[in-house]
Amino acid sequence: MPTATVSSSPQTVNIYEAKTKLSKLVDLAAAGQEIIIARAGKPVARLTNLDNKQKRVTGLGALKGKGWIADDFDAPLPDHILAEFEGR
Repeated sequence: MPTATVSSSPQTVNIYEAKTKLSKLVDLAAAGQEIIIARAGKPVARLTNLDNKQKRVTGLGALKGKGWIADDFDAPLPDHILAEFEGR
């Protein structure tokens, strides 16, 4: 059963409980608690705060600052390496 306190770990509820206590669960999510909704014990949805200050970074943005590209990465290849690629 959901409580008024907000914890750092997600709370899991089944769909029936989520339907019967939706208002309380929305209040918890608005306060920052992440709610996982499960069907037959398997997580199927996440209820979370829309104003969550933690922004998820996905795609290439998640790698920002973790690598580098050489200044000459697009320079022409030396002839002997190009010949290998071309089968000469």
